[in-house]
Amino acid sequence: MSERREGSMRVIVRGLSLSPAITEGWPLTVVLILLGTAGSSLVPLVVQRAVDSGLGGETGVDAGAIVGAVAVAAALLALSGIASYHAKYRLFRTSETGLAQLRVRAFRHVHDLSMLMQNTQRRGSLVSRVTSDIDQISQFLQFTGMILVLSVGQMIVATVVMAFLSWQLTLVVLGTFVPLVLALRGFAERMSRAYDRVRAAVGDLLSAIAEPVVGASVVRSYASERRTTERIDHAIEAAYASNVRAQTIVALTFASAIFVGGIANAAVLLLGVGLGLAGHLSLGTVIAFIFLVTLFVGPAQMATQVITVAQNAVASWRRVIELLETPADVDDPGPSGQPLPTGDLGARFSRVEFAYGDGPLVLHDLDLEIVPRQRVAVVGETGSGKSTFAKLLTRLMDPRSGVVALGGAEQWVSLDRVPFEDLRRRVVMVPQEGFLFDASLRENLRYGHPGATDDELLAAAGNLELLDWFETLPRGLDTAAGQRGESLSAGERQLVSLIRAALADPDLLVLDEATSAVDPQTELRATRALDRLLDGRTSVTIAHRLSTAENADRILVFDCGRLVEDGDHASLVGAGGVYERLHASWVAQASLGLR
Repeated sequence: MSERREGSMRVIVRGLSLSPAITEGWPLTVVLILLGTAGSSLVPLVVQRAVDSGLGGETGVDAGAIVGAVAVAAALLALSGIASYHAKYRLFRTSETGLAQLRVRAFRHVHDLSMLMQNTQRRGSLVSRVTSDIDQISQFLQFTGMILVLSVGQMIVATVVMAFLSWQLTLVVLGTFVPLVLALRGFAERMSRAYDRVRAAVGDLLSAIAEPVVGASVVRSYASERRTTERIDHAIEAAYASNVRAQTIVALTFASAIFVGGIANAAVLLLGVGLGLAGHLSLGTVIAFIFLVTLFVGPAQMATQVITVAQNAVASWRRVIELLETPADVDDPGPSGQPLPTGDLGARFSRVEFAYGDGPLVLHDLDLEIVPRQRVAVVGETGSGKSTFAKLLTRLMDPRSGVVALGGAEQWVSLDRVPFEDLRRRVVMVPQEGFLFDASLRENLRYGHPGATDDELLAAAGNLELLDWFETLPRGLDTAAGQRGESLSAGERQLVSLIRAALADPDLLVLDEATSAVDPQTELRATRALDRLLDGRTSVTIAHRLSTAENADRILVFDCGRLVEDGDHASLVGAGGVYERLHASWVAQASLGLR
């Protein structure tokens, strides 16, 4: 988004354009709102007629005139109530529909952002834009927005009726509010800036609270409770301070409206009595006018509350718009793209280079080709470029230059031309720590194949020789994984990830091998399952285990962002290069029982 800060009205217009359902049928809604306000605004005319004709008539009290006036007032109020009900119903329905569209769109865009972009954002800030920021917009549209439209309609109708009764008193009322109207623009701008800081502080607070909740085990293991508490306290204090500053401006604005309203009432009363004594106004007209002033002053005073919530909503809208306008640097070509060729897949990197943001290159001039059904192991020290290579291969990120393509001897398709739906179906990446959702084992496995039956889930586990593990689970497929899979051990989470990948049945499998230590039995199960999973398909494994590299058809050795060696285990282990050094280190650790 541009560094120039947009005005509130433009932000609201742009926000409404993102949720077209909000404005559907708005002409009829406005008519209903005006009818709802007209009923209450015309009641003072009935009061004026009842006083002047029913109580102050030449023949004394006219009961018929009073009853007729009351009947008319009741009919007007009933009409007002019915119109207001339908107006509110329509407004609530359209706003909820529109905000649902906005929430889905924002959530989808978060997932469209590259992993690199997501990692530069605090998770709490992203979550707050999809949740609490849109909740603030909802409050504005459903309640404050309704009050705003009703208040404007009531003020317009009240002004017309006041002008009909006495143009002199009408000018007095309008004149007292001119300074407030002029001041409100300045108040609104100050509140807008204040609430921008409030919404940003809320996002920081959510991040500060969410991170230690997710990482509670780390906090406790390192006795970091005090430091964590201080960090949360700092975020709470920042949110508190920003809210106090915003509410100070709100209080000043509200007090100004109360003061101006009091002056308007006093002026109308004094001038009205004077005009009445001079014979220019009847008693009923003066009383009716006082009712009308109340109908005018009330919405004017409510304007301060409306501006408060509106500026809060504008700040939230601004953050949501900023999110939606963050470019998805890994674009989905969609239906206009080119699907991958059928059959086994290979991969080709042509002069590929990559850097994180504006930083230095972390992958240099990479040229290689992986043939279909080849089992490839990628090795190298930490920071050598292994994970970057895997993310480029699965298009979680795009290269700065060069081309990454998938296909075979007859046809190669650049990854930026492949629709995401086809790419994610044909290419699957299994990360080091397979993320599990707070659901049953069945539901977690179905992320690999949403329509899989229980028999298909068990068949996939059987193909990986993991049915004996299933028998150890007390509730089988109904076993609860818990948040982030914490009800299962690290090794069991690895097994779930492998079964999930088997269900997806990809043509190219990219595996970031787990580094966490597991018990010998689970290690044996995982090794056996992995071997069955990789059999007969193209695979690229970021190898952390000695056996994985030794059993691979081909080993790619990365060092300082460059591919420095390429061959099988037999050709590299005695070549005197990086692989020999890494292999010697693995052997030494294995002999000491560290691997």
